Amino acid sequence: MDEGGTPLLPDSLVYQIFLSLGPADVLAAGLVCRQWQAVSRDEFLWREQFYRYYQVARDVPRHPAATSWYEEFRRLYDTVPCVEVQTLKEHTDQVLHLSFSHSGCQFASCSKDCTVKIWNNDLVVSLLHSADMRPYNWSYTQFSQFNMDDSLLLVSGVFLGPHNSSAGEIAVISLDTFALLSRVRNKPYDVFGCWLTETSLISGNLHRIGDITSCSVLWLNNAFQDVESENVNVVKRLFKIQNLNASTIRTVMVADCSRFDSPDLLLDVGGPAAPSCQVFDLGSDGDDEAPAPARAKEGLRRFLDDILDGRVQPPLSENALETRVAELLAQGRTRPPEPVAGGGRKYLVFTTGCLTYSPHQIGIKQILPHQMTTAGPVLGEERGADEFFDSLDHVIDVHGHVIGMGLSPDHRYLYVNSRSWPSGAVVADPMQPPPIAEEIDLHVFDLKTMREVKRALRAHRAYTPNDECFFIFLDVSRDFVASGAEDRHGYIWDRHYNICLAKLRHEDVVNSVAFSPREQELLLTASDDATIKAWRSPHTVRALQAPRPRPRSFFSWFASQRR
Repeated sequence: MDEGGTPLLPDSLVYQIFLSLGPADVLAAGLVCRQWQAVSRDEFLWREQFYRYYQVARDVPRHPAATSWYEEFRRLYDTVPCVEVQTLKEHTDQVLHLSFSHSGCQFASCSKDCTVKIWNNDLVVSLLHSADMRPYNWSYTQFSQFNMDDSLLLVSGVFLGPHNSSAGEIAVISLDTFALLSRVRNKPYDVFGCWLTETSLISGNLHRIGDITSCSVLWLNNAFQDVESENVNVVKRLFKIQNLNASTIRTVMVADCSRFDSPDLLLDVGGPAAPSCQVFDLGSDGDDEAPAPARAKEGLRRFLDDILDGRVQPPLSENALETRVAELLAQGRTRPPEPVAGGGRKYLVFTTGCLTYSPHQIGIKQILPHQMTTAGPVLGEERGADEFFDSLDHVIDVHGHVIGMGLSPDHRYLYVNSRSWPSGAVVADPMQPPPIAEEIDLHVFDLKTMREVKRALRAHRAYTPNDECFFIFLDVSRDFVASGAEDRHGYIWDRHYNICLAKLRHEDVVNSVAFSPREQELLLTASDDATIKAWRSPHTVRALQAPRPRPRSFFSWFASQRR
């Protein structure tokens, strides 16, 4: 300023100078005088700072809910839970899974130490209850889920059966008394299980048909079955699905389509395109008649005649022959998909596969209203339906090994962790799937349109081979998606801009992450280092540490964090 208070530099020149500064320097310069402060808040300046700092493609528009470029920059920098505030060390072995209650007041953790622990989610997290499952012959706990009213906790674990065979079991624990209400067998154990209603849960069972052919039966169980009258039906078969090539159904979850309330995600318009996943819509429009049993038998007879006459070239291996015969036998014994109802429907979502034992596809099956209760003549109904398999409504092929799935809070978007197969890879032997990449791709599918809607996110890594792959649990909040990785870090991305915002360090593999449903600025991570870490956003940390009633200014805090 000159002596009369007139700026010596015009705003346009100050603007050009500020364009060459980083965001922290712009904020610091804005504290010098009123003119610089006004220029430092210019929308075009912060638009430039945003694209440059976060390396977002220029053709990606601003988030529809954002009010300004400055506020959007601040949201991504200041509200991401990347500050470690607490480390919980009560587990004595690897921590495998975390889940929040719907209220956000509690969370549960599962571990290789064979306990499930329930925690109070206060400003300082504290242990509320620990249940040891070893007396029930479990080897470890692996998954938990709160029911909708947070009165019951589903806990899934690995159960040691006769001759040291491993199967699964699901336990239901009351959150009022911490009493064990029921136990349900679950096979294979990586079905995990899930709630369908507040008092009924889904489990699995596996039946071998041949060397590499089986069928998975999904059961609906009453959470209180041990205390119900023997005259009340407490178990009901939901679906019976054929498995080929040594695959099985795993990782079941329920998507409630009535909760779809978010706008469409931004479709990618720039950047390198990732290989798109194939989505097979198997729904019937009523024009095509399902194959009749007689037609299927005729097809099987012709196929066997061709084999006996040497007309099948090249000769099929035993596994390939079993698969082809199983496909032909199932043609006349598989129910076609039922017509899709209107709004309010629920989908059962799970991993499966048709080429190899490694889960490389996602199956989606509509759950009809009459299937959501255990009431009814279950035994008579099942005898009548025993000759049928249930077909799927949709199948998504990710061309790789699926190692994680999670739903957005409104259940519209399905996020999938996968490790891809090499481009053009063909599965010649179902027992030897192709090698998988170390990079983990995070795909996004819209369950409203059954289409992939985002370029795959890629920042995290995994190293175990195909036959040793384990699940890495991810989680999705309103604005962010987070996942663990085998590189000793958790990762956070922005859902709109598809950019990685934070890496959260542990001393070993990060198995699970969980956002608080009450405040997405709180994230938990669980690791093989036997710890659970709580992470809060810089904004929350500042608010908690600053003297009341006025928290520290964003400007001064951000200016001190120069990079």
